[in-house]
Amino acid sequence: MNDDAIITLYLNRSEQAIQETADKYEAFCLSIASRILGNQEDARECVNETWLKVWNSIPPQIPRALPAFLGSIARNLAISRYRRESALKRGSLGLTVPLEELAQCVDGKTSVEDTVLHTLLKEALNRFLGGLKQEERKIFVRRYYYMESLKEISEGMGRKESYVKTSLHRTRGKLRDYLKKEGLSE
Repeated sequence: MNDDAIITLYLNRSEQAIQETADKYEAFCLSIASRILGNQEDARECVNETWLKVWNSIPPQIPRALPAFLGSIARNLAISRYRRESALKRGSLGLTVPLEELAQCVDGKTSVEDTVLHTLLKEALNRFLGGLKQEERKIFVRRYYYMESLKEISEGMGRKESYVKTSLHRTRGKLRDYLKKEGLSE
């Protein structure tokens, strides 16, 4: 079933929408949640929460790109679960490596202006990504949005791991310089 037909099922409040979504996108959402959480059981629970959140979101929202919409929800739910779990355990589940790599590009200061800064950073990041070459952007997004390992990225893109690692290093440097130029980092 195509995405427009699935969205129509949601708009008509047909429970078949959830089954069709799961049939088509469960593996995709599960891979995102698994990379973040490192635990299949927690990832499956996250994916089930994703279906509920989608059910409650459509309508009123009508996603332009269903896979991106689903991936974003699964990712956000997995990150929230990760934060809850790590707050309880104070341990690392694997999410910290990509985030630590990016932390070098942005100041870790907290202030009253955090919400405004978050919005400005998001807009600046979108502009930055829009200015990258397609391959650089794909590598960056696969690492820092989908939390894929260097090995997964290199295999998926037909590149050596060292190439991916170097590309990420250079792109982080470009991002750091870009954020400084935009006045969003020191």
